Amino acid sequence: MTDERPLIELERKIAGGDFQSAGDVSSELKRILQQVGFPPPFSRRVVIAAYEAEMNVVIHAWRGIFRAWIFPNRVHIEVDDEGPGIPDLELAFQEGYSTAPPHIREMGFGAGYGLSNMKKCSDRLEIDTRVGEGTKVIMDFFLNPS
Repeated sequence: MTDERPLIELERKIAGGDFQSAGDVSSELKRILQQVGFPPPFSRRVVIAAYEAEMNVVIHAWRGIFRAWIFPNRVHIEVDDEGPGIPDLELAFQEGYSTAPPHIREMGFGAGYGLSNMKKCSDRLEIDTRVGEGTKVIMDFFLNPS
């Protein structure tokens, strides 16, 4: 991050396994991006990636913190969770690969596209994961990427 001050900062807790509230943070972020006036295609890719990160916490972790900093020309998101971590990050990026248990898949989640969607939608993606401790996802979205 830079010394630039954001227009809006958002910080929300995410509870692992809470499917009743799943997607609430991403929906709130979508409303904020619309109110700020970002173009819909830009907001859409930010919200898709944010939703995937949020759902990964709900599906795989015990708890997490979602933070977003909204600047005039970019959005910075960090999602930090306490959970099992990702043992094989390269494998986890393969579309269709999932470690979600069957009961999660039966609800329509955990299809194995979360990380790849985050990568496709963001301009910068960084993942720091430690098995048995958790995962931190950092994403940047630039309105006019250079």
